Amino acid sequence: MSKLGNLGARLHRGEISYDFVGKRKIWYGISILITITAIVGLAVRGLNMGIEFQGGAVFTTPTKMSTSVAKAEEYADNASGHQAVVQKLGNGSLRIQIAGIDTGQSDKIKQELAKDLDLDPEKLAADLVGPSWGEQIANKAWEGLAIFMVLVVIYLAIAFEWRMAIAALVALIHDITITTGIYALVGFEVTPGTVIGLLTILGYSLYDTVVVFDSLKEQTKDITKQTRFTYSDIANRSINGTLVRSINTTVVALLPVAGLLFIGGGFLGAGTLNDISLSLFVGLAAGAYSSIFIATPLVADLKEREPAMKALTKRVLAKRAQAAAGEDLAQTRGAGDDADDAAPAVVGPRNQPASRNRGRGRTSGKRR
Repeated sequence: MSKLGNLGARLHRGEISYDFVGKRKIWYGISILITITAIVGLAVRGLNMGIEFQGGAVFTTPTKMSTSVAKAEEYADNASGHQAVVQKLGNGSLRIQIAGIDTGQSDKIKQELAKDLDLDPEKLAADLVGPSWGEQIANKAWEGLAIFMVLVVIYLAIAFEWRMAIAALVALIHDITITTGIYALVGFEVTPGTVIGLLTILGYSLYDTVVVFDSLKEQTKDITKQTRFTYSDIANRSINGTLVRSINTTVVALLPVAGLLFIGGGFLGAGTLNDISLSLFVGLAAGAYSSIFIATPLVADLKEREPAMKALTKRVLAKRAQAAAGEDLAQTRGAGDDADDAAPAVVGPRNQPASRNRGRGRTSGKRR
């Protein structure tokens, strides 16, 4: 944990960093591939809508039933002629859902189920959901999602700028598409709990995105008055500065959700938890990914198209090229000095020049 804390501190101070923004085309490609897979899953398999959305009946048996889930599904399929969904609840009772039946069919199915399960028909509880009510719930869910998106865009455009609002909207659509696509591929039932989970993870995804955007907005004040960093450089610093925080909050949030999904829904058999826990688990992971790899790099892409940012990028690159050329020249001069220092000294006698006036007009070298 101390190593992780030291890593986070070094990332925040800019001592080390990973080039998220520079490699954004890789992340875009990965996201496009995952999104296409989710869309294909939706188109081929579709969503397994619960009876709350399409109408039907729910039969609940008394506690501590000895009948297995597979056997109860067989009884319900034969009695109704429709595909039934059977879940075993925590108290040992069975919850049998049959979509697309009316009140008259419900009474007949109830009698046959009670006979097959060896129960008194009065002990088999039946609840009916009309198709019109389910359609109304679905429409309200879509309306709520649309209003949520509009309010998010307006708020982010006012608090930050319209480019950040667009990037956040793209990230949200990315998260919703992946979550619903995985629902289609896994085949879990879509219930009102699923809708609640989707709205919850959208808020969480926005939280991570806004944290990075706030850091980016603070660091890009008067950005055109300097020539050290481009907008993409500062965007990358903002991601690295909040990276460990985003990872920590995501892991802490995923642990209890994973407990609901894998332990509660898997080992303990509480199938009613699957609808909300799967949407939360997938959505939290997708939201953390999109805030780091999609939203901020997309903002950098949009900002770099501005004339002021283009001019800044040219100045920064020109200064870096000049600095690199200066370093190369210094290295070349240093290599030359080293060569001079390493040159061998001249060893041996030297010829001394004779004096031009010595002994002129004299017969000998002695003084008179």
